[in-house]
Amino acid sequence: MAHKTITISEEAYNLLKENKRENESFTEVIKRILSHKKKKEDLIRWLSSKKDLSDLADSVESVFDERKNIKLRS
Repeated sequence: MAHKTITISEEAYNLLKENKRENESFTEVIKRILSHKKKKEDLIRWLSSKKDLSDLADSVESVFDERKNIKLRS
């Protein structure tokens, strides 16, 4: 597997480190977070495409937005 070196801010590094699980590489953290984002966006897009579910799509998106501000105890 090829490797790339990237430069990120210390703030971004600390956010990744906070989200890193035991025995998880930074690559795995990034892939896990980005795959969840894609699934969320796909769900909202699909719900929005259904006439009867557009209100649900708005509610789901609102919940996802609110969850960004929640801090869980470690």
